[in-house]
Amino acid sequence: MRRERLAAARLYFVLDLAARTEAIVGAALAGGADVVQLREKSTADGEIVAAGRRLAALCHGRGALFVLNDRPDLAVECEADGVHVGQEDMAVVDARAVVGADRLIGLSTHSREQLEGATGVDYVSVGPVWATPTKEGRPAVGLELVSFAAENARAPFFAIGGIDEGNVSDVVAAGASRIAVVRAIRDAADPESVARVLRSAVPS
Repeated sequence: MRRERLAAARLYFVLDLAARTEAIVGAALAGGADVVQLREKSTADGEIVAAGRRLAALCHGRGALFVLNDRPDLAVECEADGVHVGQEDMAVVDARAVVGADRLIGLSTHSREQLEGATGVDYVSVGPVWATPTKEGRPAVGLELVSFAAENARAPFFAIGGIDEGNVSDVVAAGASRIAVVRAIRDAADPESVARVLRSAVPS
């Protein structure tokens, strides 16, 4: 079921913990977000698990997937559908040993070599397409890597990095059929309407 939902997913929303986290997630889901990831690096484990359980319940109530960033152990504890790891985080094979066969594993990729080497994962993210403060110091990969992924990725991929209402059509034209966003929804005055615009811009 999780992999079937992933195959159908088009809009992936990433956010950290803040005062309005659950309200924003609810709005994003109402607007069509299919996957929500909690990316929280500076909060105590217990708080992450408690928040993760609330967000997982919220997502599951809307038929969406919930993913935790970086921590396979906490992903299991908060009943997430999967974990997302970066190139410098726990190896995919080790993450799989923790989360088991049924949960999803996503991996960040930033180059052709990383994309081609992504094995044992259920999906990858490709980016940052454009420079973004949420990935400070990470150079933009541009639309070229999106096009390369469209031709060569062996797992479903989500283009990420600086994508918003003004440029999502460029990402789709480059070959992306799935996108992931942070600020476009998180910082929007009306996150539900922005999510709806972004979701409708991506072909089903």
